[in-house]
Amino acid sequence: MRLRRKLYRLKRLVPVLLAVMLPGCVATMVAGAAVAVVKAPFQLAGVAVDTLTTSQEEADRNAGKKARKEREAAEKAQKKADKADRAARAARDD
Repeated sequence: MRLRRKLYRLKRLVPVLLAVMLPGCVATMVAGAAVAVVKAPFQLAGVAVDTLTTSQEEADRNAGKKARKEREAAEKAQKKADKADRAARAARDD
């Protein structure tokens, strides 16, 4: 009988505890959503600025990429000229 009485009290206590604890959770969720709404325009502005501007690191990387492509193109043109020169010499020697 005592066990039933304790279980009955516990069953009555759980809703009371939930009612006390849940408003804190709900308030935290609401506050978190409000903070997200306030932060959103600033985050979008930051993304827009990052998209529209080039940092020094990006500029250096792009300059390096451009120089590497130009060097590769010059090497390729030199190889092509050397090959044509060897073909011309071979034609003259025959």
